[in-house]
Formats: sequence, C-alpha cells, structure tokens
Amino acid sequence: MANICLVEDEQKVAAFICKGLKEHGYKITTGGDGASAKALLQHHSFDLLILDVMLPDINGIELCRQIRLTDAKTPVLMLTALDQVQNKVAGLKAGADDYLVKPFHFSELLARIEALLRRQNAEVPENHTLTFDDLKLDTWSNIAERAGNQIALTAKEYTLLELFMRHPNKVLSREYIAEQVWKIDFDTGTNFIDVYVNYLRKKIEKGAKSKLIHTVIGMGYILKRDK
Repeated sequence: MANICLVEDEQKVAAFICKGLKEHGYKITTGGDGASAKALLQHHSFDLLILDVMLPDINGIELCRQIRLTDAKTPVLMLTALDQVQNKVAGLKAGADDYLVKPFHFSELLARIEALLRRQNAEVPENHTLTFDDLKLDTWSNIAERAGNQIALTAKEYTLLELFMRHPNKVLSREYIAEQVWKIDFDTGTNFIDVYVNYLRKKIEKGAKSKLIHTVIGMGYILKRDK
C-alpha cells in the first residue's frame, strides 16, 4: 500500500482526492500549506507527493524546489489551475515528475499516480545490503552485523532495524513504526514500541562505542550518528 502526501489548500479538492485514493487502497496524509508539508516530510516517509501550485504561504513550485534539495527520489506530481506551458516547464525544472491541470478526471489522476509509482519501483536498485555507520544488514540472508560482529535478532527486531536503516536521519513516529512493522494502528495507551526499540538498542549497542538509535522526545526515534 503506497503512502501518499497531498498538499492542497482547497478543502473540496483535497476531500475529493482523499476519498478516491482511499477507495483504491492508498494511504493518504494531507497538509494545507507549505509549512505543514515541510513538517510532514521531516517526520514521515512517503512514496509519492502531490503538490498544489497555488498554496497560501509558499508557491508549490518553490516548495518542490526546496524538497529536491534533500530528496531527489520521491516522485512529485504537481496540481495547478495554470495550464500555460511556461508554468508546466517551471514545475518540471523545479523537480516535479508530472503535471496535472485542474479540473481533472479522477481516473487520469489515478493513472498518473500509478505510472509514477511503477517508474519509481522500477528504478529501485537490487542492492540487498543496507549500511549505516558500522552497522550492516543483509536483506537476503537476514543477517545483521555491527563492526563485523553478527547480531542475533528476532523477526520483529530485524524488521524494525530494517525500517530504521531504510530511513536514516529521519524521525520515525511510534504510529509509523506500528503501521510498518506490526501492520496495526498504534495504541497510545501501550508502550510496546518503546519496549521493542529498547530491545533492539541493547543488541546493536552491546560492545559498541557509540549510540545509533536516539529518542526524539514527544516525536519518536531516529537512526543517526552521535555528534
């Protein structure tokens, strides 16, 4: 199930898109302006971004340009009521992958999303080794090592570590971890995410000189090097 971020300030348009994409099995998170979009992108990972050009605080083209400074891979689909060629060219030069002019049929939006996701998946290299600092994870053999020393992990600990290593230097919320590792909605009344992260920490930090998994108070956890 692809995870899509929609940044659209027109509530009716956003509701129309959200309803249709959810009916087709997509998970969708929304923001109404550039500031909310930046906050979402800082703390979550998405498979595709849909950006409206005419946002209240920042032009969607400029927002796309800023996103591309740190994220060169996530597909970006621009939505706009401006159908002049120069506007489309500006969006594509800013780093957008596709451009859809309002008003549009939902079927066309869906087709463009599917095409972008297919292209993205086709471009993912077949690299079965994930590395971060002195930590290595072989996704074929399911073997984890730190500084050459093998680490014994349970199935869930392995999946949790893989999630962190696929999203280094990014804060992962407890909700996101629960969805990705356990495929469930996070219950704020439990601390099982914290318990599992602590199990994993102890195993990958045993005998090591530095911490790699850090707590971000009130937000979640992040895999990063000690300063």
